Amino acid sequence: MTDFTIHEMQEMQKALQDKYKDQWEPVSPETGKNKLLWMIGEIGEVIDIVKKYGDIKAVEDTELRKKLVEEMVDVLMYYNDVMLCYGISAEELKRSYVEKFEKNMTRW
Repeated sequence: MTDFTIHEMQEMQKALQDKYKDQWEPVSPETGKNKLLWMIGEIGEVIDIVKKYGDIKAVEDTELRKKLVEEMVDVLMYYNDVMLCYGISAEELKRSYVEKFEKNMTRW
């Protein structure tokens, strides 16, 4: 399997948003904070799995791992929705990520 890019995720999120445009709130700066709150809720679900079952079991138990990965996907879906709400492209994210990485490489 090849790498799964932010660009691919954003395109998939755009397709979901388009399909459910009559049922979901629109992707716009005004709804960005709502998407952030939903993402935080999904992060809580990831944390709950690890907290309830422990780190080792979350990694080694096949069914639990599947649930952990599914919740991580939910986080990424909302993350990409937030990026779409604020018009952040994959290229812009990469540029900023690289800059932050370089800064952190010389920080300590």
